[in-house]
Amino acid sequence: MSTPKVAPEDFVNAMQREMQEYLQSVMKAVNEAPDGQWLADSEEPVRELSADFRRQTYEKAVQMRVDAAEAAFPPSAQHGNGQASGE
Repeated sequence: MSTPKVAPEDFVNAMQREMQEYLQSVMKAVNEAPDGQWLADSEEPVRELSADFRRQTYEKAVQMRVDAAEAAFPPSAQHGNGQASGE
């Protein structure tokens, strides 16, 4: 049996808030750069924002795949003493 996959649209939906915050932060960094220095003064902050967003995105994708895999397996049967069978 293969591990369940996560629908890309579910991932997109799960990342909406983070994506919106990232895009707003990019525009804020560019807007805060002084006239004549838009590129020089916004490039590094946007690079850092992008690196953080890339990390968050990948972590969320992997976590969603792990969650899908865990959900595919029912919890082990419990005995009256709270221990799983086979213990």
